[in-house]
Amino acid sequence: MAHITLPEFEDMTPAIQEKARPILEKTGQLGEIFKLLAIDEKIYFATDGMIQKYLLDETTLSYDIKEAIALLISKENGCKMCVDVHKNIAKMLGLSEIQIEEILQGVESMNTDDKDKALLNFCIKASHKDNYKILKDEIDALKEMGWSDIQIIEAVAITGYFNYINTLSNVFGLGE
Repeated sequence: MAHITLPEFEDMTPAIQEKARPILEKTGQLGEIFKLLAIDEKIYFATDGMIQKYLLDETTLSYDIKEAIALLISKENGCKMCVDVHKNIAKMLGLSEIQIEEILQGVESMNTDDKDKALLNFCIKASHKDNYKILKDEIDALKEMGWSDIQIIEAVAITGYFNYINTLSNVFGLGE
């Protein structure tokens, strides 16, 4: 149970209700994170924009890499709710149970190439409070492996998004 009162559909602004209606029609419920964000329309739409642009739109990173980042960072941050949600999304995207479990066991357990592992390990490091210690050499090493500037920026933006959404979920006790 969340640590604060979450709004029900009828308590949301009309603009958020418009976004909620298709979800309700498809699934019959709104998740706790949706309800939490719906408390403030500005926060809701800012977050929704990040979800659309980082995760749902086709970008220079594959959906598999994006979901691996989602799972790894959510696990790193102890956000059980986000891990559970993204396990289901990963399944919908075609990842097998084995692939998902490999991700959750950590980057070195994954059956993927060194290039992907390097980016994912970089994202984990970027998610930490001491990310200011990341050196240009570390970014250059990713570039030497074939990652472009835009892909690295995207990966870090997705990492930052999950630090943000995991913080909201954890602080307000969502999914408990």
